[in-house]
Amino acid sequence: MVYREVRRVGFLERGRGRMTSLVLPAQDHAALIEAIARDRDRTAFAELFRYFAPRVKAYLRRLGAPDAVAEELAQETLLSVWRKADRYDATKAGASTWIFTIARNLRIDLLRREQRPDLDPEDPVLVPEAPVAADHALETQRRENRVRVALGHLPAEQAEVVRLAFFEDLTHADVAEKLGIPLGTVKSRLRLAFAKVRGHVGDDPS
Repeated sequence: MVYREVRRVGFLERGRGRMTSLVLPAQDHAALIEAIARDRDRTAFAELFRYFAPRVKAYLRRLGAPDAVAEELAQETLLSVWRKADRYDATKAGASTWIFTIARNLRIDLLRREQRPDLDPEDPVLVPEAPVAADHALETQRRENRVRVALGHLPAEQAEVVRLAFFEDLTHADVAEKLGIPLGTVKSRLRLAFAKVRGHVGDDPS
């Protein structure tokens, strides 16, 4: 469970040896979209972009898109949010569900243009997660906040390997190469980091 929570939290910047993340409640995401639709609020769009662009890119990479393609489609997704913000209906879907559906559809459109014969739009891997109930969303937000606090207290070297492995989706070998440290050191730092996070959150690592 802790591993999934860390991946959801994500990291946007690093400062003073600690990891800082931007985690917004779902209703704030919707409010940002509404501000874009109502006022063409560029500040709201910038905040939404900072939060969703790396997450959408990671999602697209999990769908099999190469890094450069995922980057391009993520930007196109957020530009679609800017252009179509007035079409968003918070009573029908959560903001993240709406945004990830746009990303999914753009990925499918690209595969169709490439004339992939094996494309199945209903493949479960191409279907975004269903929105969760409000009480579950609140509990998830609380857990994310606890994980964020725990991550913020990690030593800088442990926080760095967690950031690279979970925010940038690098393999352990890639992390080792990027930091110039042995693979065993990467794994050791990750184990230590998650032991500390589990101790703070009080959960198992599954």
